[in-house]
Amino acid sequence: SYFGDKSSCVENANTLNLTSSSSVRGLNSACLGKTPLSSGRSGCRSHTPLMGYSVTSSSAVSAHTVASVIVAVVEGRGLARGEVGMASIDLKNPEMILSQFADNTTYAKVITKLKILTPLEIIMSNTACDAGNTTKLFSLITEHFKNVTFTTVQRKYFNETKGLEYIEQLCASEFSTIFMEVQSKYYCLAAAAALLKYVEFIQNAVYAPKSLKVRFQGSEKTAMIDSSSAQNLELVINNRDSRNGHTLLGVLNYTKTPGGSRKLRSNILEPLVDAETINTRLDCVQELLQDEELFFGLQAVISKFLDTEQLLSVLVQIPKQDTVKTAESKITNLIYLKHTLELVEPLKAALRSCNTQLLKAYYNSLEDTRFGIILEKITSVINDDTRYTKGCLSMRTQKCYAVKPNINEFLDIARRTYTEIVDDIAGMITQLAEKYSLPMKTSFSSARGFFIQMNADCSTLPNGQLPSEFTKITKMKNTYSFTSADLIKMNERCQESLREIYHMTYLIVCKLLNEIYEHIHCLYKLSDIVSMLDMLLSFAHACTLSDYVRPEFTDTLAIKQGWHPILEKIAMEKPVCNNTYLTEGNNFVIITGPNMSGKSTYLKQIALCQIMAQIGSYVPAEYCSFRIAEQIFTRIGMDDDIETNASTFMKEMKEITYIIQNANDKSLIIIDELGRGTSAEEGIGICYAACEYLLNLKAFTLFATHFLELCHIDALYPNTENYHFEVQHVRSSAGNKEKIAYTYTLSKGYTEEKNYGLKAAEVSSLPSSIILDAKEITSHIAKQILHRQKSTPEMMKQRAAYQLAMRLVQTARNSRLDPDSLRVYLKALKKKYEASCPTARKNDEQQ
Repeated sequence: SYFGDKSSCVENANTLNLTSSSSVRGLNSACLGKTPLSSGRSGCRSHTPLMGYSVTSSSAVSAHTVASVIVAVVEGRGLARGEVGMASIDLKNPEMILSQFADNTTYAKVITKLKILTPLEIIMSNTACDAGNTTKLFSLITEHFKNVTFTTVQRKYFNETKGLEYIEQLCASEFSTIFMEVQSKYYCLAAAAALLKYVEFIQNAVYAPKSLKVRFQGSEKTAMIDSSSAQNLELVINNRDSRNGHTLLGVLNYTKTPGGSRKLRSNILEPLVDAETINTRLDCVQELLQDEELFFGLQAVISKFLDTEQLLSVLVQIPKQDTVKTAESKITNLIYLKHTLELVEPLKAALRSCNTQLLKAYYNSLEDTRFGIILEKITSVINDDTRYTKGCLSMRTQKCYAVKPNINEFLDIARRTYTEIVDDIAGMITQLAEKYSLPMKTSFSSARGFFIQMNADCSTLPNGQLPSEFTKITKMKNTYSFTSADLIKMNERCQESLREIYHMTYLIVCKLLNEIYEHIHCLYKLSDIVSMLDMLLSFAHACTLSDYVRPEFTDTLAIKQGWHPILEKIAMEKPVCNNTYLTEGNNFVIITGPNMSGKSTYLKQIALCQIMAQIGSYVPAEYCSFRIAEQIFTRIGMDDDIETNASTFMKEMKEITYIIQNANDKSLIIIDELGRGTSAEEGIGICYAACEYLLNLKAFTLFATHFLELCHIDALYPNTENYHFEVQHVRSSAGNKEKIAYTYTLSKGYTEEKNYGLKAAEVSSLPSSIILDAKEITSHIAKQILHRQKSTPEMMKQRAAYQLAMRLVQTARNSRLDPDSLRVYLKALKKKYEASCPTARKNDEQQ
């Protein structure tokens, strides 16, 4: 087979025809220097493709934060424009994710998916960026991903037939249902063909047959959070300082493995929309919180796992060339694999007494006999006491003596030679120490090999210097590090001996891996279990540090005494708590209040709580119920954007346009200020029109504004509620100045505060004469403009009837009250209706 036989894989690199571009700015200029692989057809600026991370790294536990995802994107042409196929593979995780979906002209889904993947490199067809004929998708992607390397591949490599062949060859048998899903999805198959060909080229390695996990991921099973909303809400990156942990990820991330951390990040950016799956997760978190032994037992085992996904990735790749580095890497990874498999039994033991459905399913998955088969095969060749250790010398020793004796006679001889050389080095350094009467000891580093180290004060050395036979002397405080000509020669002999050992061990390891490949699919399952358990433990851990509560899922958004999770982490104490209540009948909330009264924080808090509930975490509140949101939109902030030449107002308009184009009845929409970048009259007009559009949807919308005229929209639309943040007026001790004290408490109705902007100006050092003038002009304009809409008795009656009808519908759907309690509740509803309905009150008085 093409993928099995290494000799047939070494193809001429020139066949791929690559052009790489780090920026769209070079599109209109001539090519500035091509790689030997450039097709020359594209007008993109070219340089050698950025390799980034190499999977033949000798460490399987290197930093997991480095970008390592390569994505291929292709769009349909002609009538199929807007149909997009994507294929992505993580160089640290042997899983290929295919997607195909219809997108609108803003390509919101593509951009959002790419932002979540954080790619190292994006591959597109060269026809997408031909000079003077670039597609809108290419322009948008390059605009949003300025720091990502772009590579164009000839269109012929985007071949759906070849894509399906690759998947048939490479997909592990357990994931073979993927054929049914993708057979007719031509665009994602075409993307897969180009991606696999390219990865094989840059990695100089091929994936072993039947070794990849391939899955199809539509855009239906998760909620969509666009990239600007993720940024506004500080889900994974803090806006002030990207290294700062004050984000939702920072609040919830107590994971112990790189896989768990990746799983948590992707869940925060793509929350679930299936209530049953969410509740299954919540059941697990609840059990972990109630069973302390289970929690600590699992945490102890999970923290010992290495990066299982990355380990798998290296194991399933067959290098095209055998080098010392690839040999060492394979041996290291086999030791990591043994270490991982030895943790399966302790993990099973920790899960044995669990009760929840998901944890039981994980326990049953770990019963898979293949874990035992692989471990048995490994222990038949590898020493029982060979294990993952920290420290380069101890790990080097583990690799040397990994294979059992008497399997290969030449290997045993090479190892004896290596031991003798190491003993000779130690003996030589002891002799040198005696010769010069200095406290020398043997040290080792991966860069220098064996060298001499000594702790001594300069004054104890003859003439304050080391003897002349020592070279490469470095000093740090009182520690000298140095070597000698003889020691350098010994190190070379040692390295030569090591190379022989690694080569012979590698041949044995390759033979062993070929026997293991057919059983390796169970490790995908293990990898998923470990990362999911790690994430659930992280949720439980976060709950123990704060009073979070389990969310419910209904058709109502109700939060009792909720608070902002990130603010709590920053302030190190519980922030002011507030209630939230939205239903289908009251799905639009307008929030007013002075500057700095807490509007923005409150709005972000609701979105963060919604996301926490939909990923299966507990929520910062006393009680909470949520309606599943399929999309979460935010419009926050008043910055202009120099990069895209957008003024404050244009940026606002782009954001509100995006919301209006994409929102549906199951969306959660948060708008913090709108129309502030233009004149007051136009701003109010735009706000009013946008509100009226959103009021016709069943989406839950929270709208914070300083335009008090907007509050009167409730006279026309009974599904609107007004709330405001209270402030108190405090006189200074001298009694001559009034200050505003913020309570950060939300109350019903719109704010009674008038001219709070002027009060804020008074606190500043603006001259008093200007402030007096401003007050006079403001009151004059207010009399002219504010012809307020008064609610007529008829309007009030209609509103009261609407509110009553909505409450009754909601009670019929969700009530769990017994008959007596229900009777009391219905009587209370009747009283409330009579109190808010003027005609009902008059009738009562007449009677």
